[in-house]
Amino acid sequence: MIDLDVILLVGAVVLIVAILAARLGSGFGLPSLLLFLGLGMLLGTDGIGGVAFDDADLAHAVGFAALVLILAEGGLTTKWSEIRPVVGPAVVLATLGIVVSVALVTAFGYYVLQLDLWVAVLLGAVISPTDAAAVFSVLRHVPIPHRLRGMLEAESGLNDAPTVLLVTLASGLAAGHAAEGGPGLIALLAVLELLGGLVIGAVMGWLGVQILRRVALPSSGLYPLTTLGWAVLAYGITATAHASGFAAVYVCAVILGNAQLPHRAATRSFVEGIGWIAQIGLFVMLGLLATPSRVTLQAAMVGVAAGLFVTFVARPLSVWVCLRWFRVRLREQAFLSWAGLRGAVPIVLATVPLADGIENGLFFFDVVLVFVVVFTCLQAPTLPFLARRLGLTDEQAPRDVEVEAAPLDQIAADLLQVRVPERSRLAGIEVSELRLPPNTVVSLIIRNASPFNPAPGERIKIGDELLIVTPTSTRQVAEDRLHELGRAGRLARWRREPKA
Repeated sequence: MIDLDVILLVGAVVLIVAILAARLGSGFGLPSLLLFLGLGMLLGTDGIGGVAFDDADLAHAVGFAALVLILAEGGLTTKWSEIRPVVGPAVVLATLGIVVSVALVTAFGYYVLQLDLWVAVLLGAVISPTDAAAVFSVLRHVPIPHRLRGMLEAESGLNDAPTVLLVTLASGLAAGHAAEGGPGLIALLAVLELLGGLVIGAVMGWLGVQILRRVALPSSGLYPLTTLGWAVLAYGITATAHASGFAAVYVCAVILGNAQLPHRAATRSFVEGIGWIAQIGLFVMLGLLATPSRVTLQAAMVGVAAGLFVTFVARPLSVWVCLRWFRVRLREQAFLSWAGLRGAVPIVLATVPLADGIENGLFFFDVVLVFVVVFTCLQAPTLPFLARRLGLTDEQAPRDVEVEAAPLDQIAADLLQVRVPERSRLAGIEVSELRLPPNTVVSLIIRNASPFNPAPGERIKIGDELLIVTPTSTRQVAEDRLHELGRAGRLARWRREPKA
């Protein structure tokens, strides 16, 4: 019999401890995933918990499910305005960059580390992609230009799709399963699967926006749930169609996250919570699967050697090859090279050969584990320092305002809740200077927890919350105007509503 009470007790304790560990890790600039991984090891056979877990098939299935949720969270919280100018470089990094890095690591593994050819390919495919969870959790606390952040976030969200295809293929070949067709046919099928995932994800995202805009749900809490469920549905449909589900879920989530849907702030908060749960569950499980006492000196040396090569040779060369055509400065390329963080993706992908039963699969898993732990500890805490040394940070850059919208269905209007953060240039502007669209009214200002009806000459201050009622037809114009004021101040260019 399953003792549900004990499971809930242990699960709650692990969750609380993981959250406290995340708070501790943020103080040292470490991705929380490493602490979650350590918590899992502490609960495992080598730790005080003594929990035995060696089901590679279950770890593989749960790991991929967690990655779907993490990618959905990343897409739903990514601002299209930040990644739109850098979609081209990001796509090239996520495709050509992966190919270059895998080729270099394969050559290093085959000729230097003396690995079997397909095992060397597998190593390159597993350790080359950047990790969405690690990048999202670390970079959003580093004040770098939106262009660089958007490039890294888009790359980490898109490179999972081609990598999963390559790892699945290489693992099958390493296990002795012959592939149908030659290398050309295999490459063509991989490209078609990736393109299919992108197209289906875009279509599902568009459909989701149309449906959610027209359906009035009975509770505000259903909007975040429906949005996340729709992104996961995009993955399921695409995977069933034998296309890239990872590409589909990310693209669909980006479209949904940037559409003018109700309760966007609540949706972001909800999916961030789901993303945290997925990360905690994933890394605690992987920590249980890992056995530190099993890691040999050879595995540690191979992991460190491969990590040094991919960090200081393969990643910088792949970044240079991809970005030299986009006029990205060398110091920005240096930062992009160092910021290629790894985390969940390599360890989850390392369960694929375990599930396929390749020879020395546990050794391979241990190699990847050493690589992730050592180089995440090396790279993540040093990112803020490197950004400052390269002159890429701007501590005084103005911050954009946060706008939350809720529909007022009975009067065809929307209620905007605007938060004025520190360094926003909206501060100091009088209400009469906002020049919002016709029939748009600042109905209330909440300052120091005290609400009041503002006069036209009232100056907005840092920390204020503005409640603004606007007709649904001009809501986008009002939001654009508020964002412009937050970035450029009262002299911001006034964007008139486009004519139909």
